[in-house]
Amino acid sequence: MKPLYQITPRVAAMALALSVPNALSNTAQAKDSAPLKVSGKDALTGASQIAIGAFNVGFIFQSTDQTKATGGMIGAFGGTTKAQSTLVGVTPQMMQTVADAAHADFVRQLTAAGFTVQDPATVFAAPALANPHGQVSPIDINIALEKGSKGKATYVKPAVLPTLILLPGDFTGTGFSSMGLAMASGQASAALSGYAKAAGVPVIDVTYVIDFSQQKRPGAFSLGGLSVNANLSVTSGFSRMTVLGANGKTVTVTLNEGISVDGDFIDERDASSGTAKTTQAAANVAGGLMAAMGHGGMMFGKTRKFEFTAKPGNYEQGATKAASLTSALLVNQIASMR
Repeated sequence: MKPLYQITPRVAAMALALSVPNALSNTAQAKDSAPLKVSGKDALTGASQIAIGAFNVGFIFQSTDQTKATGGMIGAFGGTTKAQSTLVGVTPQMMQTVADAAHADFVRQLTAAGFTVQDPATVFAAPALANPHGQVSPIDINIALEKGSKGKATYVKPAVLPTLILLPGDFTGTGFSSMGLAMASGQASAALSGYAKAAGVPVIDVTYVIDFSQQKRPGAFSLGGLSVNANLSVTSGFSRMTVLGANGKTVTVTLNEGISVDGDFIDERDASSGTAKTTQAAANVAGGLMAAMGHGGMMFGKTRKFEFTAKPGNYEQGATKAASLTSALLVNQIASMR
C-alpha cells in the first residue's frame, strides 16, 4: 500500500539540517536560501515556561496567479497569463480538525523541547487579557499572496483557545475590510505583551497558511508558462511565529521556504469552459498574425480556471503533516535561543 503522503526531498533536507543543534548560524539565517528568517533576539533568554496567546491556521480557498507571457500559440505577442484556482469540499469541521491537531502537535513539540506550556484558561483569565481584541473564529480575509497573486483565506483557531487573535504581520489584507483587523491586531499585540511582562512568561503567536495548489511542479497543468498542480503546503512568507518576551523584546521567525507534502489529498480539473478556451485561442492567433504582418502585437494573454476538490480524511492528514513539519522547524529554532 502506498503511503498517504510523501515528504518532498527539499523538506527532508531542511528537517535533516535542523536536527543538528545550532544548525542555523546567524550567517545562514541572513541568507535568502535559509529555511527560516529570524528577526530580533533575546525574547526567550532563560525561558522555561511559555504561553500560547494565538495559534491560527489559514486555509486558502481562492487564488489568482499570473505571469507575463512571452509567446503563446505564435510567439509574436505578449500578454498576461492567469490561473484562477478554487478549492471546494473543505468543511468547517475539516478545518477545525486540522487546527486542533496542529495546535496539539505544537504543544507536544514545545514540551519535548523542554518548555512548560501554560494552560490557556490560566493565561486568558489574567487581568492583562480582559480584552484581548480577538476575532470570532472562523474569519475570512482577502489576502495579498505575492506580486501578481491574490487569494481568499479562512483563518481558524483551535478550540482550546477562547478567541482568534491576529498580530501585525500575521496577514497581508486587501481592501477596506482589512483596516479594522489591522487596528485590532495592534491592540492585541499590546494586550499579549502586557500579559508577558506581568506574568514573566514569553507569549507565542503562530500563524500557518495552508495552500492547495503550487506552481511549476512536474506533471502540473501548464498554461502559457504558468503551471498549476495540487498538493498541500504551508506557504512561505505568510507563515510565522512571533514571540513577545517578558523583557519587552520581540522575536519573529518567518518561514522562508514553503513546507510541502505530496499525496492523495485533492482531485484537480481544468474548469475553464470550452467557449472561453476557443475565444482566447482565436484572439491569440489573430494577435500573432497581425504582429507577423507588421501591425504590432496585441496583448491578449490567456485565463484558465482550475477547480480542486479536497478528499475528506486525506486532506486533514496532509494539512496536519505539513503543519507538524513547520512546527518542528520553528520549535527547534526558538529552543536554541533560550
